[in-house]
Formats: sequence, structure tokens, C-alpha cells
Amino acid sequence: MACRIYSNAKEATADIGDGATLLVGGFGLCGIPENSIAALVERGVKNLTCVSNNCGVDDFGLGLLLKKKQIKKMIASYVGENKTFEAQLLAGELEVELNPQGTLAERVRAGGAGLGGFFTPTGVGTLIAEGKEKRTFDGVEYILERPIKGDFALVKAWKGDKMGNLVFRKTSRNFNPVMATAGKVTIVEVEQLVEVGSLDPDQVHLPGVYVKRIFQGTGYEKRIEKRTMRQG
Repeated sequence: MACRIYSNAKEATADIGDGATLLVGGFGLCGIPENSIAALVERGVKNLTCVSNNCGVDDFGLGLLLKKKQIKKMIASYVGENKTFEAQLLAGELEVELNPQGTLAERVRAGGAGLGGFFTPTGVGTLIAEGKEKRTFDGVEYILERPIKGDFALVKAWKGDKMGNLVFRKTSRNFNPVMATAGKVTIVEVEQLVEVGSLDPDQVHLPGVYVKRIFQGTGYEKRIEKRTMRQG
């Protein structure tokens, strides 16, 4: 199915319903699909399973969905910046599955590549390994990690053309490309939507074959997570 152009996030995400599994790009506060998340907050979609490196902060990113208690389960790597997350976890209101960061990225990549899983030494001898198949290769113990796929992938890119070919800017090229490959329907918001042929093929980071929907977003905050200033 060719990439389809939408007017805004509300239209592009209209069929994301209760109980969906979402693969969400972004890292810290960088490269977050802000418009798509805002549309889901507005519609009140609930019981979501979200897969992302982290869960934003209390008032930004996935933290906005969390604040409204729209997320049922979070599969992530790092969650230490969100007090709402902590409160819901301790109250038993949120199911959480933590993964080492590299393992999380590889599980999503495996989902997009159609792999059945992979063996890794990361997590051996820890709580991460509990209940997982173990094998020894060349004297080293490994555990089996299964792939992750999603009903929808929500991705943010700097620039995209009308066929869905994407260019990411600097560190926003984090989890976004790999998330895009593993969603049944990948929805992309871009800062600039350009005509086909406008992008240098050598500069395309993700080909449009993975992208089903695209729209030009607005009003990006582009927050700085931690500002450090040199003493004058």
C-alpha cells in the first residue's frame, strides 16, 4: 500500500483504538511524535501498550498519555524522569516491562526484520533472564529475546517526501527509524513535507516502503532535557 498524505495528526491517527500496541519513536525529549500523541490525548484512547525508550516527562511526550491514565502497559528502557510513572507503578495502576536499551532496540529491529528472536548475553544472571530460554555458545551463556511488533508506529522526522521517504535531523535519528519498520501501520509526522524528487537519495535515512501515512506537523517545542551553562 502506497503512502497516504493526511492533513493532520487527528486524521492520521483516527483509527487507533482502545487496547492498541504503539511503537513510539523518540529518545529523552528528542524526536518525539508530539502531534500524534496530542491527538490521542484529545480523543481519550485508553488501555494502550506503548513501546518506547522512555516515557517522556510529566508534562511532555508519552507522559501526557500517562497523566490521563491512557497507558495500560509500558515497555521501555529508562523511566527515571517521570514522577507520574513512579506513582502509577507503585500503586499497581501501570504494568511495566523494562529492557536493557540495546536489547529493546534489537527486539524492535527483529520485529521489523521478521526474525523469530535472538540470543544475547545482556541480562544473564539478572531479573531480566527469569523465565527465558538459555543457551551456551563458545562457553558464554546467552538468553533468548523475542521480537516486538506493534499495531501502529508513531514516528517523527525532520523532512519527508510524499512517498514517505524520510530524513531525520541529528539525534532525532534515535529509535524513530527502527520503530517505523516494526509497526503494521507506520504514521509519520514531519516538520517539512516536500515533493517527490526533492530529497537527495543518498541522504534518505528510511525509505518510504515502511511508511503508510504521513502529515506535516506543527508547533514543535523541541525542549532541552537538561540545560548546562558555563560559569561566566
